[in-house]
Amino acid sequence: MTRKHPAMHPWKSARVVPCAALLAALSACADPPQGEDTDAGSGTSGATTDAPTTSATGGPEPAQVTWHEHIAPIVVGKCSSCHRDGGIAPFALSTYADAQPWAESALDSVVRGSMPPFLADETAECTPRHGWVDDMRLADAELDLLEAWVAQGAPEGDPAKAAPLPAPPELELSDADLEVQITAPVTIDGTSDQFLCFSIDPGLAEDTWIDALQIHAGNEKIVHHVLAYVDETGASADLANADGYYPCFGDAGVDNAQLIAAWAPGMTPFRTPPDVAARIVAGSRIILNIHYHPTGTPEVDASTSLAMRTRPTIPPYVAFIALPGNEDGADLLPGPNDEGGKQFKIPAGAVDHTEEMLLTLDDLPELKIFAAGTHMHYVGTDMLIELRRPNPDPGEPASECLIQTPRWNFQWQRTYSYAADLADVPVAEIGDQVYLRCTYNNSMSNPFVVQALAEQGLGAPVDVYLGEETLDEMCLGVIGVAVALKDVI
Repeated sequence: MTRKHPAMHPWKSARVVPCAALLAALSACADPPQGEDTDAGSGTSGATTDAPTTSATGGPEPAQVTWHEHIAPIVVGKCSSCHRDGGIAPFALSTYADAQPWAESALDSVVRGSMPPFLADETAECTPRHGWVDDMRLADAELDLLEAWVAQGAPEGDPAKAAPLPAPPELELSDADLEVQITAPVTIDGTSDQFLCFSIDPGLAEDTWIDALQIHAGNEKIVHHVLAYVDETGASADLANADGYYPCFGDAGVDNAQLIAAWAPGMTPFRTPPDVAARIVAGSRIILNIHYHPTGTPEVDASTSLAMRTRPTIPPYVAFIALPGNEDGADLLPGPNDEGGKQFKIPAGAVDHTEEMLLTLDDLPELKIFAAGTHMHYVGTDMLIELRRPNPDPGEPASECLIQTPRWNFQWQRTYSYAADLADVPVAEIGDQVYLRCTYNNSMSNPFVVQALAEQGLGAPVDVYLGEETLDEMCLGVIGVAVALKDVI
């Protein structure tokens, strides 16, 4: 059998290849973002009793709310994967003694939406048809309980009446049975970003199907992002040096490489829906494209890797990643601050600057959209992706929002899977369009801009264009799609 669609990038390839944010799921836990409060703010010397006594959601106040009976299950289920002894958060919330000093500031972080770190949100202009798998946000009833607990002085209650505790979300792909690692350690120094592609032989003698993946960054101080590709031809081996890698920029550096996974800050394991898996053809090589961002002092990466879980049987659907966006040509729409025609340019000092793109689905089969994500860099503040259907099928809307991330934060990236059966997810067909709108704040009022400028030794904003590096920007959609096996091979 021959493959009908060897690359399967359903929307046009962009001139600038995608930088980072790709498939990942479950809770997002990473180093606390610089320029933002940590998970529960700055902390307090003790819980106060002058917090609001009415619920922000309008619900009735519980008569008595305690840690053991009401709050511990919420914290364990929504916070403890990061906030635990040995976790990546700066403090634990595992016990009453841990949590009580942070009660008021934890409530503040939840109300502001900065914690738990879940960027997808429902807004007046975007309400996806389905909710999200492993949604870490607090439900209204949980927020009511937290507010009441803080207002009542954060009481501990009776341990004998403690409610059962849920299992915390899983952060590691514990059942992976295949792993590849970079072929040699590399030292990153100087001031310029580096892009290296590692060509790795996974030793697969027969076609292999993958239904879960996780990339581990070997040194998060310097690893900006990682893209994982399948190289069916093995051409990458001819480009590699004696240590197994070669310079590249943004993509695999070889033709027809298929993107299967990626890592950026905040990403955790990704599992495809039931009956969906990605294919690695026998004899293929794996390419790990790593974008390194120097710190100013020498740093070594010796262990960046890709873990995978294999599926024992051939699935009815094949998983792919569609990457619409990053357009500065015909698909870029006219926008504010354009000079002499359409251009992707965010002027220095611009606040609420927007770039919009409209891309049309080309000659490809029906795509079932089971996941969505957004990707920008430090200047971005909000991104929206919409599916438009000029000729909708009966029962399909003419347009629907796939995702919006109105509080964009580069440090907390992930791709969000719809909590729905594959039969019920949005479907895209030939002639349908993807609309992307990215909003940027290129002023000193954006703390991430201040941080990025400081890293470059700059004290004032500069014009920002489409590109890969720290002071470049992107407007990129990350769409998980399933295609019927019969349409692929």
